[in-house]
Amino acid sequence: MLRLVQTQKLLQKLSPQQIQLMKLLQLPTIALEQRIKEEMEINPALEEGMEADEETNNDFEDENYDDAPKDEESQRDDFNISDYMDDDEGASYKLKANNVSPDEERKEIPFSVGVSFQDMLDSQLGLKDLDDREYQIADYLIGNLDDDGYLRRDLISIVDDIAFSHNIETTEAELNELLKVIQEFDPAGVGARDLRECLLIQLLRKNPRNSIVELAIKVVDKQMDEFSKKHYDKIAKKLEIDDDTLKEVIHEILKLNPRPGNSMADGQKSYQQVIADFIITNEDGELILTLNSRNSPDLRISKAYTTMLEEYSKEKNKSSKEASVFVKQKLDGAKWFIDAIQQRSHTLLYTMNAIMDYQRAYFLDGDETHLKPMILKDIAERVGLDISTISRVANSKYVQTSFGTFLLKSFFSESLSTDSGEDVSTREVKKILQDCIAAENKKKPLTDDKLTKMLKDKGYNIARRTIAKYREQLDIPVARLRKEL
Repeated sequence: MLRLVQTQKLLQKLSPQQIQLMKLLQLPTIALEQRIKEEMEINPALEEGMEADEETNNDFEDENYDDAPKDEESQRDDFNISDYMDDDEGASYKLKANNVSPDEERKEIPFSVGVSFQDMLDSQLGLKDLDDREYQIADYLIGNLDDDGYLRRDLISIVDDIAFSHNIETTEAELNELLKVIQEFDPAGVGARDLRECLLIQLLRKNPRNSIVELAIKVVDKQMDEFSKKHYDKIAKKLEIDDDTLKEVIHEILKLNPRPGNSMADGQKSYQQVIADFIITNEDGELILTLNSRNSPDLRISKAYTTMLEEYSKEKNKSSKEASVFVKQKLDGAKWFIDAIQQRSHTLLYTMNAIMDYQRAYFLDGDETHLKPMILKDIAERVGLDISTISRVANSKYVQTSFGTFLLKSFFSESLSTDSGEDVSTREVKKILQDCIAAENKKKPLTDDKLTKMLKDKGYNIARRTIAKYREQLDIPVARLRKEL
């Protein structure tokens, strides 16, 4: 039997404005710019620029008014078409302005120019004596090369693809012959199917009468596995050469390019540009923090929409009321968005200032050994915000200092106790580990066991498996692969 029951519940819900703020908080500067553009597209009540009063004042300050009126002839004399033309090529006049003061904040547009990797190979393919059918097949092979310049697909699979996509019947043997044509292109090594073939192509272009090159070809062709594992004693024994000759052979191989595709400009490849969200400068021992808002436009509420709301509010018909509700929603949305952007800036600065004070010793000189253990909870307690808010601030944000630009969350690390009972940051331990490996004898590199003993001698009580984990995080290979002759 259905009944109506009245109950009371205590719920905690986020308002739409709070949700909007949380989403804006986790956006880095480069993504915030795009988010603002999207909001301006969907909300016509939101405009770019300063408030109207500020613009009016600036107009009066910047304009130079002359009380004496000019006649038509003098105005023609002042007009010079060369002032509006630029001798530089292209539309460079659209990309620069000469009336910018040194203190004015710049908003830059990055431009990327380049020729694609495939286009450079196609230009070389056009110089070969091939018929239309062979040209289409070779061009299809070029299109299957990856960014490193390798053909990593099986030729038999490409045979089927060409039959379906271009209605051309070919064979694996014909593809192999055309692939050899591509392997003659620059840079040397392009079109190879693996690292061994890539290095061989480059070595075969060198002087074959050179004994060192000849030995290098033998090593790459027959002993590539031993070379990759640095079993130099086995290589020297098979080739019957001394250590000095082996050292020359290895040096010859190491001069080769294992990724020939990367040596060519690739205009189609997208590179992520790191833009710092915070900038810390050291002025005579005083740390100054600023928020990078270079590409974030000033926002204001549309005056036209405000006037429109006043006019619709005076009318009493139904269509005017509906229009008034619509305009009011857009104005409220614009106001909430501007408030959220301002609150985001305040929260970012407040949180980053706490991090800067906590790690003051590090930000003064950049010495990683001065980093203190710091977790999200430490900063949350200082600023009185939730841990999740601190996490959103630290996520994907970068800070620019005089000694480099760093990911903000990299400053958060767990603590590790020394023999004296002092808590140190794990980044400090990694820095000492890195220094020990950099100073090692490359002929007899330090194993993880020896590194563990060295750190224990320095007072850091740490297990061998932790050393191995830190070494992998630093992209440092095992001792055997660090060995040099």
